Amino acid sequence: MIPFSVLDLSPITEGSDAAQSFKNSLDLAQHAERWGYQRYWLAEHHGMPGIASAATAVLIGHVAAGTSTIRVGAGGIMLPNHSPLVIAEQFGTLESLFPGRIDLGLGRAPGSDQVTARALRRNLMSDADEFPQDVVELMDYFSGEQRRAVRAVPGAGLNVPIWILGSSLFGAQLAAALGLPYAFASHFAPSQMMQAIALYRANFRPSARLDKPYVMLGFNVFAADTDEEAKFRATSMQQAFVNLRSGRPSRLPPPVADYWDRIGPQERALLEQVLSCSAIGSPETVARDMQAFIERTGADELMITSQIFEHAARLRSYEITAQVHRSLA
Repeated sequence: MIPFSVLDLSPITEGSDAAQSFKNSLDLAQHAERWGYQRYWLAEHHGMPGIASAATAVLIGHVAAGTSTIRVGAGGIMLPNHSPLVIAEQFGTLESLFPGRIDLGLGRAPGSDQVTARALRRNLMSDADEFPQDVVELMDYFSGEQRRAVRAVPGAGLNVPIWILGSSLFGAQLAAALGLPYAFASHFAPSQMMQAIALYRANFRPSARLDKPYVMLGFNVFAADTDEEAKFRATSMQQAFVNLRSGRPSRLPPPVADYWDRIGPQERALLEQVLSCSAIGSPETVARDMQAFIERTGADELMITSQIFEHAARLRSYEITAQVHRSLA
């Protein structure tokens, strides 16, 4: 069976705060390590009331320090927000502290709204269209034979695996051209998933970092002991996504009964499209839907995200997913 990993947005729930979110993230990572997950990634977002992982490298250090074997990384760092040298130094520091355990996923979106994106600009000329050049520059800083006069210390000569993240065809083309592993954000933007996978595999060029294509896909899981409970737990993420798309970003709200019956056809259509790469239900339902997704996509790895309001219920969802993983092996 392919590896399963964890994507954590370090959600801030209604009535709570970022400090509690960080405690929950570390607790989840420690459980995920015991349950056999391959890696634990945190995502860079800014200005989002319900997401605490803005200072992604700092939080990666917190999680890595509290675990011992699971790989910990960024899924991802939004590179247009940062100087490539700064990211090389940050992740060179992390790799030096936690050797052989750090991953660096790179995206070209700002991870925020446009107003926040402008406030994040590293300089007045920063441009997301320069993303390919920024990736190459960052890779060079990690190289033991870099071409630039400036050195990343720490960073130079360290083996930090770099991934390209994407939700469109752009990332697939770049990952293929550079010979890097590719992670597609199918957990929230699935519309171009199959086309992106095919494009990446067809155009992949082997590199010193990777000899054949490797595709990791985001996948939502809301698992519980019964289908009814899982559907109830999933309403927190459904509410949060409708709020976000309606211009009202919020903390992760508590689940509500009969949410599907309370919303209109436009909101239902949005959620059906967004959650098309998901499994919501009992262990049997999750196993069936996961197996079908893996067979349909040929994924090399799944990155599981589970935006559930109650921490204990979130842990239970990941525990069930780990049990399903073992049963499918």
